[in-house]
Amino acid sequence: MLKYENYKLANGLKLLVHQEEKSDIAAVNLMYNVGSRDEHPDMTGLAHLFEHLMFEGSANVLAFDRELEMAGGENNAFTNKDITNYYITLPSVNLETALWLEADRMEVLSLSQEKLDIQKSVVIEEFKERYLNQPYGDLWSIATDLSYKTHPYQWSTIGREIEHIKKVKRNDVLDFYSRFYAPNNVVLAVASPLKPGEVYDMVNKWFGDIPPASLPYKRDLPAEPIQTEPRFKEVIRSVPSSMIVRTYHMADRLSERYYIHDLISDVLADGDSSRLKNQLVKNEELFSQIDAYISGDIEPGLFVIAGKVHDNVNISEANTAIDKELEKISSEKITATELNKAKNKALLRLEEEKSGVLEKAMNLSYFELLGNAALFEQQNEYYKNITAENFFKECQTLFAENKQNILFYRAK
Repeated sequence: MLKYENYKLANGLKLLVHQEEKSDIAAVNLMYNVGSRDEHPDMTGLAHLFEHLMFEGSANVLAFDRELEMAGGENNAFTNKDITNYYITLPSVNLETALWLEADRMEVLSLSQEKLDIQKSVVIEEFKERYLNQPYGDLWSIATDLSYKTHPYQWSTIGREIEHIKKVKRNDVLDFYSRFYAPNNVVLAVASPLKPGEVYDMVNKWFGDIPPASLPYKRDLPAEPIQTEPRFKEVIRSVPSSMIVRTYHMADRLSERYYIHDLISDVLADGDSSRLKNQLVKNEELFSQIDAYISGDIEPGLFVIAGKVHDNVNISEANTAIDKELEKISSEKITATELNKAKNKALLRLEEEKSGVLEKAMNLSYFELLGNAALFEQQNEYYKNITAENFFKECQTLFAENKQNILFYRAK
């Protein structure tokens, strides 16, 4: 059982502290409750752009990375559809340095026009390199655009198009900063050998006087309509191999059904003995590779099946072969042996997520942001409670023909 203390500062900052007595390393994780889903459809990519700006220095720190390196620390960050996350690991004796650095850029970030222009150029080049000039670069954006009609999950974290990034003005990022980068819109988790009370005192020292956002953010996103008809799209690109991508709308992150969908993806494609890989890659030799996975979003996300078709195989025949495997898993109850194998793999992954101080801090932040850090431990029971019966029912519902989105991404 992962032990931690839960605090809340007067300005609204949520703090979780885990004491790792045998470690000499501290992990500091700040998870801001903002992602690409919070952007306006006409100005996408702002959350990711702002992640870049957070490393451009603040009032008392001209070079964030240099100060951290002098304290023996390392850091990184990522943005996705739901969150923006910043994390630091460093010797525990220098924990206060990490807290000072994070508090300073939360309160007084440098947002000059010059620095904005630099980071806009960096993100535009990243967009070109990863999405425009890279084989299969636009595949996921096409698939999500096919899958969603109203929900902001339809665009990529980096943005829907370069023009959106180009038109960002300094007032836009100042407004974004004041709305989202505030103590009452973040979860801070610290894992270190220090006692929780000591960590709390440090956090309160550096973060306690930062004023909260005057208007706490209340998310009100358009709900995605229930899909009633199958969707299909075909594109031709200069890529080595044709691909098939299928998506199905699945349960949200707080639903117990989410864990069943996760197990379904494992049964289909986790390991060489999984159903899709064994039958369609090894036995029938239709695909060079095939995967099934869940998008992992907080709101209802996507169950994805994606495979590269062998050059000598008709893409429609390969697609029909996927149909057969989905019909099989939706018409025959899974055996106890196969189900237990998938459960054991899932439980092992959960244990691996507790393997280090950073993993613990990051997961405490995430589940507290979801509503309750205790959910991190409760996941074990959700997996254990899955039966062959509810697994079977979810397969029938999930893979209903009228709810499928199919993309043929043909090689030129």
